[in-house]
Amino acid sequence: MARPHRLRAILNIPVYATTQNAARLGPICSELSLTPSTFQTDKAIDKTAFSMLVPDLQSALHAAMSSPYQVAIVGIETHICVTQTVLDLLADGHKVYVLADGVSSCNEGERGVALRRLEREGAIVTTSEGWLYECMGDASIDEFKAIAGLVKETKAKTTDAVQTLCKM
Repeated sequence: MARPHRLRAILNIPVYATTQNAARLGPICSELSLTPSTFQTDKAIDKTAFSMLVPDLQSALHAAMSSPYQVAIVGIETHICVTQTVLDLLADGHKVYVLADGVSSCNEGERGVALRRLEREGAIVTTSEGWLYECMGDASIDEFKAIAGLVKETKAKTTDAVQTLCKM
């Protein structure tokens, strides 16, 4: 999956991040290359709720854009935090994409069950590459070359993620 900070830079897509009780569970993993300058907010929003749609994030979203939102979700524990976040966003009337190659669960069997449920609830379950091209809509946009280059550059990692995570 392409690195979020590069997508933000190319397509001007805001990135919001949360941590789950960082004092006990730790910060966002370094492999995501997320730094405070990557986020729409000053830092990742720490929470204890399983949904990331906590008041601090809701305030940041309302301040930055008008509702309804189109949201792409990546994260861990698909059957817990991702599910509760997606259900909250759908209940508020937002269009939600769950990037299947960007979500995981510590219990492998939980992931597929959660993705099928989220799809039934109205989320769009797709891959990061499919979502990127849907965002662009047309190869004639100025950003197309940069995105096509990013897709090519991250193809091996994306292929591994899809083959590993997208067995539903």
